[in-house]
Amino acid sequence: MEAQKHKILLCEDDQNLGLVLKNYLELNDYDVTLERDGRLGLAAFQREKFELCLLDVMMPNMDGFKLAEEIRDINPDIPLFFLSAKTMKEDIIQGYKLGADDYITKPFDSEVLLLKIKAILKRNDDLNKDAANIEFDLGNYHFNPKLRELIIAGKTQTLSPKENELLKMLAEYKNDLLPREIALKRIWGSDTYFNGRSMDVYIAKLRKYLREDPNLEIVNIHGNGFRLVVSE
Repeated sequence: MEAQKHKILLCEDDQNLGLVLKNYLELNDYDVTLERDGRLGLAAFQREKFELCLLDVMMPNMDGFKLAEEIRDINPDIPLFFLSAKTMKEDIIQGYKLGADDYITKPFDSEVLLLKIKAILKRNDDLNKDAANIEFDLGNYHFNPKLRELIIAGKTQTLSPKENELLKMLAEYKNDLLPREIALKRIWGSDTYFNGRSMDVYIAKLRKYLREDPNLEIVNIHGNGFRLVVSE
């Protein structure tokens, strides 16, 4: 039986680039839906189930950043890549703050993009499959990485794959230093500056989830990493 193809949403208002990229990805066994503005892209995402999104930043009707926010409201876990001619540091940081897995500046090498797509889809598959059976008691919280559940007083917070993997690593290093570069390489694939900014966003989310127990704290060890401090 033929393996099911990964479905990709490609939003690109440059007709030539969009068609070339769509054809290239389809030749490499991906199922690609191409839309040429943000509103059509959002409608397609609401209509179909995708496993990865490639979003041009500058599009008519709805730009890629706004589209990413709308997509994240529907599915907070889906991998997002921004494709953009905007190379300003502020734009790149904004992309990562929106939870981008990568921000790719134009012009780019299609083969490199393909390798990045393969890597992120494989890593997401591995993160989902590799959830260990071990569970953690962290203060008043119970954490089940396999189910991606963080529970306190009967309330359950379902974590995204990256949130889950990051909290699992912090729990494994409980009261000890989790080196920044180790977490970045394991979860994001590399310890670049922009991946580091992305991780900081996820750390902030975990702090919010854990705030109901004052005996738990994620401490930033400047320049080195983080400690999940559990006071007995």
